[in-house]
Amino acid sequence: MINPLWLKTFCILVEEGHFTRTADKLFMTQSGVSQHIKKLEQYLDCELLRREGKRFSLTAQGKMLYEEGDKLLGNWQALAQQVSSDDKYSGKVSIASPGSIGLKLYPQLLNIQQQYPALIIDYRFAPNEDIEAKLIAGDCDIGLMTAPSRHRHISCREIASEPLVLITPAVVTDIDWSQLLKLGFIGHPDARYHAQLLLEKNFPRFESIEQFELHGFSNQISLICQPVSMGFGFTVLPLNAALAFAKQSHIKIHYLTHAVHESLYIAYNNKSPQSARGQFIGEEIRRIVNCE
Repeated sequence: MINPLWLKTFCILVEEGHFTRTADKLFMTQSGVSQHIKKLEQYLDCELLRREGKRFSLTAQGKMLYEEGDKLLGNWQALAQQVSSDDKYSGKVSIASPGSIGLKLYPQLLNIQQQYPALIIDYRFAPNEDIEAKLIAGDCDIGLMTAPSRHRHISCREIASEPLVLITPAVVTDIDWSQLLKLGFIGHPDARYHAQLLLEKNFPRFESIEQFELHGFSNQISLICQPVSMGFGFTVLPLNAALAFAKQSHIKIHYLTHAVHESLYIAYNNKSPQSARGQFIGEEIRRIVNCE
């Protein structure tokens, strides 16, 4: 690799056209400038300058080096400025989360983007395993997961918990086991996990979700309550997903006797240092999810 200091000296010498002026500009001695050029020529194993007394001209290799080297020095300087000006209110932050918390979180992060238009919020909805994979691959700055990762490069910290609730058609005001069997179940990607957590705590006869007839399925978080509202069955969801459903008067949210909460973890790839904007958005996420 070409020594950047030698390259800088060479490019300035070409621009100044004089060893003494170059030395003055770089706060060096003239012999120091000559040493840099000599070392550069030795490293590249070619002549860069034709010396003519106190003057010089460029060889073909010297002209090529100056043209490309000047671009490199400019790019390095721009990169240094970009890194040193790590503005927490500017740049893209990529986030991935399950749908339920995303329904609450994403609109509020867009409000923050309105305050700081140079910020770009890139938000993806995904299950835990996909979020973990994105973090490992470096495709995501911040992950929100409902189960802690066991991967050695993923750091997780619990930041909140969300209650799981049972949702039925609005006409169902009281719940018992026989009524659940009669209603049937509306499935979704996390249905087995959520139902197991909530129902086994509140119904002694519950063994598995297969005890209920499946009357529908949706993998779109905002639409899971739609078949419930139309009387096709019941489901179990985190509270934010239930509250986000537009037709609240068509469903009934049941808070069961034995409450069950699903933990929420904020996750990062510990091999990728967080930018200032990533740290800022992470702090805002913790504030939002803990704000009732």
